[in-house]
Amino acid sequence: MKLPMSVLSGFAALCCAQAGAQEGGKEKNSIPADLLDDPHVREELAVNEFTAPSISKLFDTLKDLGPMPVVPIPQKQGARMPLDRADLAVELGFLIADGFLIVQSGQMDKVEALAADLTRYGKALGAGERVNRHAASLLESARGQKVDQLKAELAATQKDVERELVALRDADLAHLISLGGWVRALSVASAAVEKQFSVDHAKVIMREDIADYYTESIASLEPRISERPNYLEMRDILAGLRSEMTLGKDVAPTAEKVAVIRKQADKLVELSLQRQK
Repeated sequence: MKLPMSVLSGFAALCCAQAGAQEGGKEKNSIPADLLDDPHVREELAVNEFTAPSISKLFDTLKDLGPMPVVPIPQKQGARMPLDRADLAVELGFLIADGFLIVQSGQMDKVEALAADLTRYGKALGAGERVNRHAASLLESARGQKVDQLKAELAATQKDVERELVALRDADLAHLISLGGWVRALSVASAAVEKQFSVDHAKVIMREDIADYYTESIASLEPRISERPNYLEMRDILAGLRSEMTLGKDVAPTAEKVAVIRKQADKLVELSLQRQK
């Protein structure tokens, strides 16, 4: 039986992806299953490394912590736009994470400013038209107090920008958006757990698989990004976080361990927001 050319091409692409993932006898570090927002994305793009963890799913893992405060970050992104695209991507991840924090805490009055910032960053990354549509929907949903719709629009914003970046062969930036969202989420979540410590809440942030994923993700970025001093230091911190977050059998997390994680998370925030000069 003669197979259609489209089937043969798809099979060849899949084989190439698998071969690349197993190069050197080692499989590429995969996204934690609960952080993959849309399983069909991998099928559409054929190459797994073009997908990144969903910031929406990151916050789903933290929902048991309850509302988290929208604490100010050290550098206000809105003051001026970064010139480097990697910096734009990381800061966009911070903005999307702030969107989830705003919605979670019910501060609808902050959505308008957020939508404006998302629009500016989306335009700078070449995805302005896609982000504009989501920004308009964010404002409409905020006026109607539609929390679920707000979350859906924020998740769709990340996914649409990611698709645009993949089309431009700029998949590294998709990973950086996700990284920025997780760093922001971890900083706020660890601070919240430290303030009101409980073993159950502490277990929520003990995700060594996520720390491990982002350690490998940074290492796989193109050298002009991965070899920047701030990213090299971030890799070291993430490797240390993996050890801090790994709990032995029947070992409960402690307040002291959470304090260490919070301190390291705050350092990751600082390093993430160091712009290329």
